[in-house]
Amino acid sequence: MHSLSRKDIVLLVLLTLCWGVNWPIMKFGVTTFPPMSFRALGMIGSLPVLWMAARLQGESIALPRAQIGVLIRLAIPNILVWNILLILGVKLLSSGRAAVLSYTMPIWAVLSALLFFKEKPGKLAWVGIFCATAGALLLLSGEMVALTGRPLGTLLALGGAASWGFGTVQMKHTHVPMPTTAMTFWMFAFSALAMFPIAIACEATAWQMPDTLVWLSILYNAVLVFGLANIFWFRLARALPPAVSSLSVMMIPVVGVFSGAWLLSENPHWQDYVAMLLILISMGTVLRKKTPRD
Repeated sequence: MHSLSRKDIVLLVLLTLCWGVNWPIMKFGVTTFPPMSFRALGMIGSLPVLWMAARLQGESIALPRAQIGVLIRLAIPNILVWNILLILGVKLLSSGRAAVLSYTMPIWAVLSALLFFKEKPGKLAWVGIFCATAGALLLLSGEMVALTGRPLGTLLALGGAASWGFGTVQMKHTHVPMPTTAMTFWMFAFSALAMFPIAIACEATAWQMPDTLVWLSILYNAVLVFGLANIFWFRLARALPPAVSSLSVMMIPVVGVFSGAWLLSENPHWQDYVAMLLILISMGTVLRKKTPRD
C-alpha cells in the first residue's frame, strides 16, 4: 500500500477545497448559461494560466510532434468526455448529488486497472473502495424516487466518472516525456478545440451575455479548477497508483454536498452525515502508512 508524502497531502487538500466548492459554483453558472459553452469558456481561459505557470516554473510548453497522438488519447477520457458528461449532469441534478455520482470514479478506476492493466489493488484499497461506494449509495438512497424521473442526469454523471476513472489509470500507464504543466496545457488546448465547436453546434441559439456572477464562476473554473488544480492532479496521477490517487480525493463530494447546502440552500439529510463518515474512513485507508501486512 502506498503512503502519501506531506507534499502529496498538501496538494490533495488544495484539490479538495478547490474542486469541492466548484460544484455549487458550476450549478449556479449553468442555471442561466448553456452548460457546454460554460465549460468551453473555462477551458479556453485556463490556457493563459497554464502558460504562465509553465513560465514561472521555467518549463517549456513546446509540443514534440511524436507526443501529439499520445496527448490527444489522454485528453479524450481525462478532459473532453469527462467535462462534457459532467457539466450536462450538473445541469440536470443538484450540485451535491452530481458530485457524489461523479466521485464514484475510484470504482471505475479500479475496474479499469483490473480489466485493461491486470492490476490487483491491496486489501486496504478494497476496504476504502467499499466504504466510498457505501457512502455514495447512501447519499443516493434519498434520491431514488427522484432519479427514476431523471435517469439521463444520473447516467451522464456516472458516464463521466467512468471516463475519468479510465483516464486516471491510462495516465499512470502512459509515459509522456514532457513537464506536467506543458502536458496539461496541450491536453486542455486539444479538448477546447474539440469542445468549442460542439458547444456552438448545440447551444448557439441559447447564448446570451453572462452576468457578473456567471463571469466570476467561469473565471474561477479557468484559473483555479482548470489551471492550478489540474496541474496538481495530473502530477499526482502520474506519480501515485490509481487506487491511491483516486480514493484520496473522495473528500471532494463531501465538500460539494455541504458547500451546496451553504451556497445554494441544498439541504443535507442524515444520509449525508453518515456518508461523510464512510468517506473519511476510505480516506484513512489511503493516508495510512504502509505496513508489512498491506
